[in-house]
Amino acid sequence: MIVLEGQPALSQFRRARLESRLQSLSPSVIVRGAWHVYFVEPEDGAALDQQTLGRILQASAEPLAPAEDSQSRFIVPRLGTLSPWASKATELLRGAGLKMKRVERGTRIDLQGWEDSQALARQLHDPMTQSLLATREQASALFTAPARGALERIPLGALEAANKRLGLALADDEIEYLRLRFGEVGRDPSDVELMMFAQANSEHCRHKIFNAGWTLDGKEMLLNGGPQSLFKMIKHTHAQTPQHTLSAYSDNAAVVEGYASSRFRPDASGAYRSEPEAESAFCIKVETHNHPTAIAPFPGAATGAGGEIRDEGATGRGGKPKAGLTGFSVSHLRIPTLPQPWEDADGNGPRALNPRMAPALEIMLDGPLGGAAFNNEFGRPNLAGYFRSFELAEGPGLTRAYDKPIMLAGGLGAIDRVQVEKIRLQPGDAVIVLGGPAMLIGLGGGAASSVASGDTSEDLDFASVQRDNPEMERRCQEVVDRCVALGAGNPIRWFHDVGAGGLSNAIPELLHDSGRGGVIDLGKVPSDDPSLSPMQLWCNESQERYVLGVAQEHLTAFAEICARERCPFAAVGVATEVERLVVAYGATVDAIPDDCAIDLPMDVLFGKPPKMHRDAVHPPAPRWPELETAGLDLHDAALRVMAHPSVASKQFLVTIGDRSVGGLTARDQMVGPWQLPLADCAITLSGFEGHVGEAMAIGERTPLALLDAAASARMAVGEAITNLCAAPVASLDRIKLSANWMAAANHAGEDALLFDAVRAVGMSLCPDLDLSIPVGKDSLSMQAQWQVDGQTHKSVSPVSLVITAFAPVTDAREQLTPLLSREEDSDLWLIGLGAGKQRMGGSVLAQCHPDASAGSEAAFGGEVPDLDEPQRLRDFFELIRDAREAGVLLAYHDRSDGGAFATLCEMAFATHCGLDIQLDNWGDDAFRTLFAEELGAVVQVSAEDRAAFADLVERHA
Repeated sequence: MIVLEGQPALSQFRRARLESRLQSLSPSVIVRGAWHVYFVEPEDGAALDQQTLGRILQASAEPLAPAEDSQSRFIVPRLGTLSPWASKATELLRGAGLKMKRVERGTRIDLQGWEDSQALARQLHDPMTQSLLATREQASALFTAPARGALERIPLGALEAANKRLGLALADDEIEYLRLRFGEVGRDPSDVELMMFAQANSEHCRHKIFNAGWTLDGKEMLLNGGPQSLFKMIKHTHAQTPQHTLSAYSDNAAVVEGYASSRFRPDASGAYRSEPEAESAFCIKVETHNHPTAIAPFPGAATGAGGEIRDEGATGRGGKPKAGLTGFSVSHLRIPTLPQPWEDADGNGPRALNPRMAPALEIMLDGPLGGAAFNNEFGRPNLAGYFRSFELAEGPGLTRAYDKPIMLAGGLGAIDRVQVEKIRLQPGDAVIVLGGPAMLIGLGGGAASSVASGDTSEDLDFASVQRDNPEMERRCQEVVDRCVALGAGNPIRWFHDVGAGGLSNAIPELLHDSGRGGVIDLGKVPSDDPSLSPMQLWCNESQERYVLGVAQEHLTAFAEICARERCPFAAVGVATEVERLVVAYGATVDAIPDDCAIDLPMDVLFGKPPKMHRDAVHPPAPRWPELETAGLDLHDAALRVMAHPSVASKQFLVTIGDRSVGGLTARDQMVGPWQLPLADCAITLSGFEGHVGEAMAIGERTPLALLDAAASARMAVGEAITNLCAAPVASLDRIKLSANWMAAANHAGEDALLFDAVRAVGMSLCPDLDLSIPVGKDSLSMQAQWQVDGQTHKSVSPVSLVITAFAPVTDAREQLTPLLSREEDSDLWLIGLGAGKQRMGGSVLAQCHPDASAGSEAAFGGEVPDLDEPQRLRDFFELIRDAREAGVLLAYHDRSDGGAFATLCEMAFATHCGLDIQLDNWGDDAFRTLFAEELGAVVQVSAEDRAAFADLVERHA
């Protein structure tokens, strides 16, 4: 082994940040320096040109002496693994003519006052992907292959113990189901089979609560003669408005119709050309990655973005991700240098936080960077998002908050009409794993995300977080793009991304969707960790992987594409006529080993496991009192509202991400010459020629659910639509919604409130407005429980619905923004959908003044804003559409958090101008007038168009 030491590894800022983290545990620790270290394994018997190697790596074989009174520690990739950096660097250095087997990069850190402890070590390195060494010589273990882990058999009588030890999150009836099925097979299950079943049937993957039957307040809920499940109510929206949707509920993303456009891509000769104009389509998807982001914000958010990108790419027989969005809901930030009056307003100081979860400030410092880093490195612009900070005390030891955060990752991508439908696998088709190698990363993530935080061990929580490699995902996407460019000759028949559960979920789904079984050779699964046991190899959630089916006659052509894009792949098995899954080392159709890791009928996984039934009861009415405005100062109230994180500038979330990569961005977050992040929606173009495109916008009013869950859900839909009105959309039935549902299942009353929210949107609001929800996601473990000094603390999020609205755009040039025209004679019109009620329950103004109530409880209650009459929203949409077409609107901005005051201020900030606002006709309560958060918008109309706009308002009631 050759060791070279190179350039400094940490900037001054990052070095100071690391030192601060270490000193929070041990005040005497000082970081004296950090440098890259390279560990090189030469080829056997070959002379390595160390001078050239050192010049390329900017490193030397002469180590720096440690600073006085300090000791060195070495952070290297986890021993026994091959890092993503090493695979890329080794390939490049070999290409430069250097004769080496492998190069790995680590970091040497010199520390003064260091004491070996597990807590300090965790601040220095990530145990899932890194090892911490005391000497350089110990790094030779990087190049030693450890023995493979053993297959384990679990006695049927020990399933309960294995359930807890392995973090399977199986219910009692599922354990009995497994006993029955393996009793029929006549043997004990392997640990591989148990982990696979747990992942494939986790709440995260199978949405058991959304597919359950319901009894509500003692009454069985029925729909069309059968149990009224939450998913049935969501599907009802598509059944009522199926037009313009090409694929719903059956793929990794929904596919909707776009307008005719041309694609720009290489032809058979490799030259880029614009194809003839054709009817287009685009895929839409919004995911959440809440649990991993709570445990490790940067990799959690990064892999959340990466997983959603893969969903778009693996839609149909291949999509192309185009633009992304990101959102976060967290608890109070508690910035040490910027305390806010609404934080810890009870005077008792900061509440106890969950030690196993990152605090809100860390999530918002690291999580957005993780999401932006993945989007940036993959090459996708991030064009939209939201950020909410909320918490509210409910009782002793109970806080309604986002200690377990919402991390939203979504986007849209292009897909050819001819690629929308997958092709059923035939017996003998190759089962392929495309992308990166397996590592012991993210084991049990599907099950871990399905339980309340605190119900699993800390090690299982940490092991369930994946790590990211966007460069590998880019290579995979290039392979997909080249296959799709072949049109009808695309070799990909069926396609899935590898997400929760790893290959143990993806490959069985790939086979089951085609009604096939399969024989898989575990020895052919690419792995950079030879120590992985069969269970770890089959079930880990290493990212940037896809599984796909390719006919044997197309395998050579597919391999040539992968070689050209330098993208690893492996044909790990074949599809079979018999619906039986066999997984073993050396397994073939003609030779099945005796000791298989898996040998099961497919219906054990996908048959009829026990179906859930939920028995829910509504909670008592909330007891938070209304906000009392009599003692408030208007000036101070305005400053507080504008400083609240849910209202304040989101620039720190925007400028970290590329907003123009790909060349098809028509509207990003930044508005006007001073580039303030105020846009209501994001718009992309369908192609480089023409002006049709796609728009997306987010809506959410989650705190209102503590007072009225149904109203909160209706307001989320309404806000998404009022945001999308800034884009030229032809009709409401063109708008397709993604619904992301979050709740703390099993917490008293929350199940009933979730049912209310889904019913309000699925059975009433969306059908009434010709809106459909062809895609979505649920995350129903939004609570955490922990103990501090013998006291139990619990954090429970509100029932939370985040709506993302997508629609094709007729002409991107006709978009509206909050930037005002400087015309001297113009009016600002407030268009409200609350029928003048100005309801203040749950408002940001109330959240900023928790002590402004008549009682001891926080001022939060009262009647909440609501979309009482859906027809008003239809009229509003058609008014804005017709006014835009008539050319009478100069500017547009929706009313949301912070009320009309925030809307007007943002328009003025964007324009660098003042406003003269008359409140005379708005009611007699200035606080309600300015800070009520009813749906609506402010538009600018020139004086000469005043009569024409008034006529349009009259015409649309």
